[in-house]
Amino acid sequence: MKATLERQTLLRSLSHVHRVVERRNTIPILSNVLIRAQGSQLDMKATDLDLEVVESADAMVERAGATTVPAHLLYEIVRKLPDGTQVVLDAPADGSQMNLSAGRSSFSLQMLPESDFPDITAGTFSHTFKISGAELKRLIDRTQFAISNEETRYYLNGIYVHTVEEGSDVNLRAVATDGHRLAQAEMKAPLGSETIPGVIVPRKAVGEIQRLLEDPEKEISVELSDSKIRLTVGPVILTSKLIDGTFPDYERVIPRGNDKELQVDRDIFKEAVDRVSTVSSERGRAVKLALTDGQMVLTVNNPDSGSATEELAVEYGAGDIEIGFNSRYLLDITNQLDAETATFLLADPGSPTLIRDPQDKNALYVLMPMRV
Repeated sequence: MKATLERQTLLRSLSHVHRVVERRNTIPILSNVLIRAQGSQLDMKATDLDLEVVESADAMVERAGATTVPAHLLYEIVRKLPDGTQVVLDAPADGSQMNLSAGRSSFSLQMLPESDFPDITAGTFSHTFKISGAELKRLIDRTQFAISNEETRYYLNGIYVHTVEEGSDVNLRAVATDGHRLAQAEMKAPLGSETIPGVIVPRKAVGEIQRLLEDPEKEISVELSDSKIRLTVGPVILTSKLIDGTFPDYERVIPRGNDKELQVDRDIFKEAVDRVSTVSSERGRAVKLALTDGQMVLTVNNPDSGSATEELAVEYGAGDIEIGFNSRYLLDITNQLDAETATFLLADPGSPTLIRDPQDKNALYVLMPMRV
């Protein structure tokens, strides 16, 4: 194969594709990117056997063909080339190296045969629908932070996407939880998504999808089966295996009868939590909220470093209560809120608290308390 294309075009495509490739691989071919020149474009593909990304770029193809070369090495070379240069990729059919030349620079990269490169996209997709980039980004942004990192509870290592019936409407809902907090966001189900199976999209795929949603105006094509998801975002096609597990019955932990309502200025509260948590231990991160009529006192005690308190004026009048939370979890949730005011619905010091955004009725957050 031999193809020529602009450095910026090649870099943009490689920036999406190379991220899928793990830095350390026991299988050599998985360290490589598959490059195929055909027609008037260059297709690039990378995979880790669970996730695959393909992107097409316009190119002047002199000789059609395909090969594979180290993904991260190719990306770093192209990244360091001068902007505006034309990059020539030349892989002789009988050679073991691909030659890359741009201006006065030239490189030779070791190749592995295209035939060794795996394909995870086989199989049919039973459901297809389209969703706006802005809506999909919102569903991911509102829930991604609550994905669990605990590998033993693998079924929590992603976002649970499913549909729910609410009266005569069907909503597309995204949920993530790590057992300490829960985030839920939903929207009216796009046409074609009403009967999708409930699926768990893995953390790595979620992160890559989020990076692809640079243009909120773009319409995203989503295809689903019981075991895979495929998204087409402009010239990029992302395919991922789904987590093979059962997401827990999360609705049981969403409190329905919390009657103590607290209204607090989002930014003032966020900054106060951040300040007092400076002295908290890296492990505990506990902050106590003591509520009385119209006032909140934030307290952090750390036997190893000291203590901190801060008083805030709040809208509250439901009786005195003291409750503790992980300060980082509080900040994660308040960072998702659009409204200037955060609404907390509390029950007692040992029960989960519901947090809502007055400007986004389609999102809710649940936070488990800590002993302080």
